[in-house]
Amino acid sequence: MKVLLADDHALIRDTLVAYLSNEDDFQVTTAEDLPAAVVQLAKAGPFHVILLDYAMPGMDGLEGLAKMRELTDAPVAIMSGAATRRIADEALAMGAAGFVPKTIGAKALIHAVRYMAAGETFAPVQLLNDSVPNAPEVLADKLTEREREVLEGLCRGLANKEIARDLGLQEVTVKLHVKNLCRKLEAKNRTQAALLARDAGMY
Repeated sequence: MKVLLADDHALIRDTLVAYLSNEDDFQVTTAEDLPAAVVQLAKAGPFHVILLDYAMPGMDGLEGLAKMRELTDAPVAIMSGAATRRIADEALAMGAAGFVPKTIGAKALIHAVRYMAAGETFAPVQLLNDSVPNAPEVLADKLTEREREVLEGLCRGLANKEIARDLGLQEVTVKLHVKNLCRKLEAKNRTQAALLARDAGMY
């Protein structure tokens, strides 16, 4: 199954690709923005499923969804970790094959892709709220200043030792901050914490 995944955040893109690549029958092509996705569609298509980040360059809200749907008959889904229920509903009303939260687990993502490839609509909108739970100011308010500094390091892909060096802390202290910020953000691990922060536009 050929999947086109477009997202401008390398960390998020690599994480989702890692999830999908565990499936032997999946072939994943990536792009960093909508124009690049259009190029890949012409170059490496057709695809069975196309996943577009809602907030990446070139999308212009849901205009990017409409543009991509004009170019292909393949199911096109929107991905986001910080969009509202209204946006999800609008995307589905415009013909999106699904609305995929970026915090989705590996098995759920694989299920969603297969489901959409089969012509079904994946819409776990019960997971979304009418507000924006992951807006930058909401996430930031949950963390201390030091935890925000550590989170920025996670978003840059730094190891605990590197973060400790940059901030003048002991590595064990950084580990504690990582544990605390993951708990506050309800993230399963450091990668998901960074994913939430990057997708919400904090860094």
